[in-house]
Amino acid sequence: MSQAAESSSWGGGNCHNIATTRRASSSSSDPLERVVRLASGSAVVIFSMSTCCMCHAVKRLFCGMGVHPTVYELDQDPKGKEMERALSRLLGNSPGVPVVFIGGKLIGAMDRVMASHINGTLVPLLKEAGALWL
Repeated sequence: MSQAAESSSWGGGNCHNIATTRRASSSSSDPLERVVRLASGSAVVIFSMSTCCMCHAVKRLFCGMGVHPTVYELDQDPKGKEMERALSRLLGNSPGVPVVFIGGKLIGAMDRVMASHINGTLVPLLKEAGALWL
């Protein structure tokens, strides 16, 4: 069993994630299974690239709302490329990051998150997942 850094810290303003290291289980050799397992591990999960401006923007959006997402920086994960391809397939072969899951459910890329924010459905999703208490 190999040890891999799956979650990295990301701080912006008042938003801070704690860097964690977890053991990847041998049953999660399939990138899609690993994505699903990680996505269901926290109320809000963002799959990101540390150098992606759209990823930065979506992280800032959630942090600005008082939500503390778990962020997986795929460019810092040894299996990140495989996971990015799996995410791209989930999204219908569109670019693989950023991808947001709320309450273990796929919300989508930046366009879907922003549409949900603008039409007022994002806050109820966050409340239902336990990520926002207002």
